[in-house]
Amino acid sequence: MRADVIIKLRAAGCVFAEDEADLLISVAAGPDELDAMVARRVAGLPLEHIVGFAEFCGRRIAVDPGVFVPRRRTELLVEEAARLLRPGAVVLDMCCGSGAAAAVLAAHGGIEVHATDIEPAAVACARRNLEPLGGHVYEGDLYEPLPDSLRGRVDVLVVNVPYVPTDAIALMPPEARLYEPAVALDGGPDGLDIARRVLSGAADWLAQQGHLLLETSDEQADTACAVFTAAGLTPQLARCDERGAVVVIGARPGAGGAAGPA
Repeated sequence: MRADVIIKLRAAGCVFAEDEADLLISVAAGPDELDAMVARRVAGLPLEHIVGFAEFCGRRIAVDPGVFVPRRRTELLVEEAARLLRPGAVVLDMCCGSGAAAAVLAAHGGIEVHATDIEPAAVACARRNLEPLGGHVYEGDLYEPLPDSLRGRVDVLVVNVPYVPTDAIALMPPEARLYEPAVALDGGPDGLDIARRVLSGAADWLAQQGHLLLETSDEQADTACAVFTAAGLTPQLARCDERGAVVVIGARPGAGGAAGPA
């Protein structure tokens, strides 16, 4: 059975056919369900949408169909945010998708966690992941749905906005551009349109010693740093070449906390 599944997945272009076969076999309730899952994967559906979860920072995060799948590179964003946590910290995960980053941070305990997203399907999924951990999820555009009680109180603002330039979306793998919402991918002409909107409003919500962490690409890093500086935040870069990850860490003047290696 396993060999047949691997053959079908390889023929469909799945690079990690053996690992995917093992996962599908482990979650399928029986041969009929396994056949259906393999057929969906061969048709191009994201593996995480088929099995209903993604492995992220050592946790299983529920991922519903139509919801952005958390990437391994985003683990750097969460790791850098975790380094800034203090007891009682207020954390906000903006453009949260499945709520993966917020859920991992909430699991540290002793902090207050909030998350927002504009997509109803993402909000429903994030609530499944975050509310059992005591977190709060709001539906709406960036800061718009947040309660006023959070103004000036956010210690760590984690942001994974869409940052793919509009013209580059057509070059993405089909499982992303066909099965994940465009609003979770399209960052405008240079990929930084939504990041600029986030930065322009950050001063109203960050605590005096707060930090804003933004995932971006290597090509966009210099421009992103300039946007941080224009917003009154001091930027540093953290990189992980193995994961192809780049994070800009912006500190309000006088805020402590060191970034990872640039």
